[in-house]
Amino acid sequence: MDDNLHSPQRRLIELRMEHADLNNLIDQAAQQSPLDDLVLRRLKKRRLLLRDQIAKLEAELEPPEPA
Repeated sequence: MDDNLHSPQRRLIELRMEHADLNNLIDQAAQQSPLDDLVLRRLKKRRLLLRDQIAKLEAELEPPEPA
């Protein structure tokens, strides 16, 4: 059971959920007036980092097919 809490698959799900949450926050921040550019840039930077982590983890879990 404890192994499942720290499995790469679970981590991938958590990262995807956080990425989706950040998408929502970015959408909300973009609609606010006045627009807070610093907050928006920080959210977007965090989203990019998450996307990189997701891609790395996906590559580890699903290695490319041999040619």
